[in-house]
Amino acid sequence: MPRYDAPVRDMRFILNDVLNIESYNNLSGFSELSEDLVDAILNEGAKFSKEVLHPLNMVGDQQGVIRNADGSVKTPDGFPEAYKAMAEGGWTGLSASPEFGGQGLPYVLDSAISEMMSSANMAFAMYPGLTHGAYSAIVAGGSQEQKETYVPKMVSGEWSGTMNLTEPHCGTDLGLMKTKAAPQADGTYKITGQKIWISGGENDFTDNIIHLVLAKIEGAPEGIKGVSLFIVPKFILDENGNPGERNACGCGGLEEKMGIHGNATCVMNYDGATGYLVGEPNKGMRTMFVMMNAARLGVGMQGLAQSEISYQNAVDFAKDRIQGRSVSGVKAPEKAADPVIVHPDVRRMLMDQKAFNEGARAFSLWTSLQNDLEHRAEDEATREKAGDYMGLLTPVIKAFLTDKGLKGCIDAMQIHGGSGFTREWGMEQFVRDCRIALIYEGTNGVQALDLVGRKLASKGGRAIMTFNAEMDAFIAENDSEDMKLYIDALKTTKGQLQEATMWLMQNGMTNPDNAAAASHDYLHIFGYTAFAYMWARMAKAALAKKDSGDSFYAEKLATGRYFVERMLPDVAAHLVKVKTGAEPLFLLEEAQF
Repeated sequence: MPRYDAPVRDMRFILNDVLNIESYNNLSGFSELSEDLVDAILNEGAKFSKEVLHPLNMVGDQQGVIRNADGSVKTPDGFPEAYKAMAEGGWTGLSASPEFGGQGLPYVLDSAISEMMSSANMAFAMYPGLTHGAYSAIVAGGSQEQKETYVPKMVSGEWSGTMNLTEPHCGTDLGLMKTKAAPQADGTYKITGQKIWISGGENDFTDNIIHLVLAKIEGAPEGIKGVSLFIVPKFILDENGNPGERNACGCGGLEEKMGIHGNATCVMNYDGATGYLVGEPNKGMRTMFVMMNAARLGVGMQGLAQSEISYQNAVDFAKDRIQGRSVSGVKAPEKAADPVIVHPDVRRMLMDQKAFNEGARAFSLWTSLQNDLEHRAEDEATREKAGDYMGLLTPVIKAFLTDKGLKGCIDAMQIHGGSGFTREWGMEQFVRDCRIALIYEGTNGVQALDLVGRKLASKGGRAIMTFNAEMDAFIAENDSEDMKLYIDALKTTKGQLQEATMWLMQNGMTNPDNAAAASHDYLHIFGYTAFAYMWARMAKAALAKKDSGDSFYAEKLATGRYFVERMLPDVAAHLVKVKTGAEPLFLLEEAQF
C-alpha cells in the first residue's frame, strides 16, 4: 500500500521564506498568523491527511459508491466518519468568514491544507472542495437572507454543496442548456431538467445538499445571456431553517468512471423542484464563475497533489528496488544489484517530478495569496492588481499543473515497472484519478483558448503587462552573481513569452485559427515562465539561508538548477510550434482523417 507524508517543510518554506506571509499582518486573517501557528496548522493538517484520509484512498477506489433503490447513495466505508471528523476539526471553514462561522484564516493557508487532503484522498477531498465553492458563490451573489440561511451550515460541514452545469447535450457551450425555471406566485421557481456529471450530487454524511443549478427562466434570451442561477436544496427548509420536505430532485444514476471512484458523480434529475433565484435573472453565469474559478484553481492543485503522492512512492521504490548495475560502476557492492535510483533515466523522471512539484506548489500558493489580496487588501490598487492576476493565471494554473501533474503520475508508474501497472502498489490509481483533472471544469484546451482569447486582451492587456513589469522589477533587483543562473533563465523565458505574445497579436487577429492553434503551446510557455519566476524567488530565499547548516536549502538550489537546465529548454520548442500557426493543422480535409 502506498504511503503519504505531507510536504510540510516545503510548504513552510514557501509560506514563510518565499511569500513572507507575516508581512501581511495588517490584513484580516493574517494578523495573528505567526510562524508557530502556521506550523501548528500545517502539522495538524498533515496528521489528519495521513492518518484519517489516506487509509481510505484505496478503500474508496475499490468499493466505489453504491446507489440505493430510493436514489440515496452509500459512500465507501469510513467516508462518513472521516467527513464528520473533518467538520468537527474545523477544516471545512478554515478560510471562511467569521460572519458565517468560519475561522477567517488566509486562503493561501487553506490551499496548503487542500493540497494535503487531495494528495491523501482526491475523491474524498472533492466533497468539501465543492461545498467551499458553492458557499463562496452564494456569498458573492446571494441575498443577505440566502447567505444567513445556507452558508453557516455549509461552512460548518453540516450541509454540503454542488454545482450543476453540464447537461447530456452540452458541456462547455452552456448556452445550449435546456433546464427550465418556471416562476411561481410566491417568488420561487420550479426547476425541471437533467444535469450530468455532478460531483457529490448525493452523499450519506450531510443533513442537506445545497445544489447550485443553472437554468433558463421561461422567455429568457437565447444563449448564455439567458442563464440564471438557483439554489435548489435537497430538502426544503421548514420555518425553523431545518431540512423539511424532500425536494423534487435526486440522483437518477451514478457515472461509472475511470477514477475518483469514491466520489458520487451523479445524474441529477429535477422534476419541478423548488428553486430560489440567486442574484438577477439571466445573470447566473456571473455568479457561477465565482465557483467555477475557485474549482479551476482547485483542479490545478489536484494535478500537483497526485504528482506529489506518486513521487513520494516512486522515490521509495527507486531506493528499494535493485535491478542491474550502474553504467558508471557498482554503487551497492553489498547487494546483488544496484537500486534503480542510480540509473540516469530513473533520475530524470524523479527530478522532473520533484522540480515540477516544488515549482507548482510555489506557483499555486503565490496565486492563492493573490486571492487573499484581492479580497482583503486595504488599498484599491493592490486589490485590482491581485484580481487581474487571478483572472489571468487561473487557466494557466488549471491546465499547466494538470498536464504536468499527470505526466508525473505516469512517470512514477513507469519507475515502478510492471509493479506500477498492478493495483497493489497504487500507482495506477493515481494515474486514473489524476486523468479527470485535464477534463473537468473546462478542458485544458478550453483553458488555453480562454487565456489567448479573453484573458490576454482583458482590460487592454493590463494583467500581463503588470505581470511582466513585476518580473522585470525582480530581475533588476536581484541581478547578482549568486542569482545569475536563475535571473538569466527568467530573462530568457520571459523574452520567449513576450515573443509568443507579439506573434499572437500580429497573427491571431487576422486569422483566429492561428490564435487557437497556438493556444496550447502558448499556455505552456506561460506556465514555464511563471515557474521560472517562482524558482528565482525560491532560489533567492534559499541562498539567504544556505549557510545555516540545513541541507534543505542546498537541495532546493540543486532542484532549481535542474529545472533551469533540463526543463526550461522545452520553452523554445513550444515557441517554434506557436509560430507555425494554423496551416499545418488544416492540411487535410475532414474526409482524410
